[in-house]
Amino acid sequence: MLKLYDSLTKQEKEFDPVSPGVATVYCCGPTVYIDAHIGNHRTNYLADLVHRVLKYDGYKVKYVMNITDVGHLSTGSDDGEDKLEESATREGKSAKEIADFYLKGFFEDYEKLNLLKPTKFTRATDYIKQQINLVKSLEDKNYTYKTSDGIYFDTSKFAEYGQLSGVKADKIKEGARVEINPEKKNPTDFALWKLSPENTRRWQEWPSPWGTGFPGWHLECSAMVLEELGDTIDIHIGGEDLRMIHHQNEIAQSECSTGVKFVNFWMHGAFLQVDGGKMSKSEGTSYTLSDVKKKGFSAIDLRYFYMNAHYRSSLNFTWEALKNSQSALKKLYEIVEGYKESPDAEVSQKHISKFNESLYSNLNVPTALAVVWDMIKSDVKESVKIATILKMDEVLGLNFAMHVGYEIPRKIIDMAKARQAYKKSGIWDKADMIRREIRQLGFKVEDLPGGEFKVKRGE
Repeated sequence: MLKLYDSLTKQEKEFDPVSPGVATVYCCGPTVYIDAHIGNHRTNYLADLVHRVLKYDGYKVKYVMNITDVGHLSTGSDDGEDKLEESATREGKSAKEIADFYLKGFFEDYEKLNLLKPTKFTRATDYIKQQINLVKSLEDKNYTYKTSDGIYFDTSKFAEYGQLSGVKADKIKEGARVEINPEKKNPTDFALWKLSPENTRRWQEWPSPWGTGFPGWHLECSAMVLEELGDTIDIHIGGEDLRMIHHQNEIAQSECSTGVKFVNFWMHGAFLQVDGGKMSKSEGTSYTLSDVKKKGFSAIDLRYFYMNAHYRSSLNFTWEALKNSQSALKKLYEIVEGYKESPDAEVSQKHISKFNESLYSNLNVPTALAVVWDMIKSDVKESVKIATILKMDEVLGLNFAMHVGYEIPRKIIDMAKARQAYKKSGIWDKADMIRREIRQLGFKVEDLPGGEFKVKRGE
């Protein structure tokens, strides 16, 4: 039985879905005003891991990830400028152009990391009607009040506010972690709908019963979950930085609107540190996948690196640590390439059982990865090892199928030899042309010292 840790109850519990055989999952996705960094992608990897394990365990997964393209203010709270508007001003583009540009980059990263696509990516700007209706619902139930800059949720009317973080609203001093706003009734109250400033034209604003404006950042997630997945969902995923405020606010507005429990399992991934400290854009340590590639690493090397720590444990990124992960993964690939696949081979039940035991114990991937290495080093048949590692890769997502032992077609070998001859003669244009043709046929040529070469299945 799959067991997961719930951040709300602070307990590890057996996973029992709302609907038998179906798992509903939501993950807080990117705010698309800047390139996602490797810390963001650790959370995306966690969501992918949950998705893969649920599928592996036989569930039909309904998984939604939101795309924040409006309403996320620069302070992360209820003041400051919208991050999309801010970026649009800085880059001389419209807010939609900014969102579309960075969303395209995010999708490219997503594919490189071999993350399974959710059932649906949902953009905040496509759910304005649902967000307005959610505010109306809360207003009708007397959970809101109006200030000069918007419609706010009154947290004093939700007795469970603070349960997720463990910090009660009446224990928080205004200014300690929230902005000081003299119009707010309580320090923890938050904006549901922000009114556009007078005499100011925003890139993104909509008419509403309360005036022209835009939704608060917290509102979108609740509206999307209720619209796409239902009043109560199984799993909600995000980084640990969202647990204190953002997710608490989601719980408050959702449960006060529907009258039922919002989420059964809250899952929060721990921070990714860099060189032992906090990732910092100003210090140049807010690395992206582009930075990883420039250093000679692949996105799959980074995926393997994420597997070195449990998702609830802090993980320290260094280039040396990533190099170690790259080397370990390369070694696995080289071992697998030496095996020959057999279509009728069965998996090693002994190792699959140990692998599953680790996974089902709150997604203990480091231990599961150790089982992979134990299996590789065991005396089971090579064909069994292949079948077993391909089964395990349904969860690991390391593309082992591309590295399984295979025969190189004679035609490809001859092309590679011709390329090598052209290289020795200095005819580089023809050598490059053959390299491209080989790649188009699904293979690649790896040059080795001493003028030798090796042909491999393409990646």
